Amino acid sequence: MRIGQIRWNNEITAAVFENGHARPVPGHTLLDLIVRSEVENTTLSQLATSLASQQRVQANPIIPIKPVEVWACGCTYEMSASFRDAEHGTREGFYAYVFDKAHRPEVFFKGTARVCVGPGKNIGIRSDSKFTAPEPELGVVLGSKGSVVGYTLANDVSAWDIEKENPLYLPQSKVYTACCALGPVIITADELKDPYKLEIRLVVKRGDKTTFEGSTSTSKLGRKIELLIEYLMMSNPVPAGSVLLTGTGIIVTEVSALAPGDVCTISVPEFGELSNPCVIV
Repeated sequence: MRIGQIRWNNEITAAVFENGHARPVPGHTLLDLIVRSEVENTTLSQLATSLASQQRVQANPIIPIKPVEVWACGCTYEMSASFRDAEHGTREGFYAYVFDKAHRPEVFFKGTARVCVGPGKNIGIRSDSKFTAPEPELGVVLGSKGSVVGYTLANDVSAWDIEKENPLYLPQSKVYTACCALGPVIITADELKDPYKLEIRLVVKRGDKTTFEGSTSTSKLGRKIELLIEYLMMSNPVPAGSVLLTGTGIIVTEVSALAPGDVCTISVPEFGELSNPCVIV
């Protein structure tokens, strides 16, 4: 099922997306549906199907969920680990070590709904950064106890130069206004059987000019999603309605650093496009 949220009757409302139309789920946000499905011991798809209006409306998807928390993983693709070691000049290669030798993955806090935006909304370039870059990722929407209820696209926007200056500055590189985009929809776990067969593409436009394009496949993800969730939840009971970002396999270099007015578009055929213009925040 393709599910998410729309603005309907001046309210943020959950909706099922079918054949270019949306069927609103009156009186519920997507987070409401996740919580209720667990209380009623049913799947998100079953509950949404039973509650969705038969009325089909023309409405663009907005942010598919206002996440309670967002967490993110790093060094899950070889390209990301190699780039970060090169950027930091780490002779020990501790990013590569996390990728191919350590059992424990890198997991860090990305923020809450406060820093998240949906399709078409502005993503942020820190005012104190000269090298902010998009990071296209697969996002995992979680139920309670780390259950997977669905997947979405995510942009883990990051001020690379701030982390490069000192790894201890990672939170400032990663957590700030409009640093995370989600959308356009969530595909429920019962429909997306294999999350390791997705082709992810990123295009960055500056007016009519393409400043960057690249692609990768989730088949290159070096960590199983179950392992990432296991470590996220260890002594850390992340609440239902949270999102875990699984890392990026597309590296935007400094020559293509984001500038105000740039538009980042992440696309995966199964999900559609997550497109966002850039502004300084």
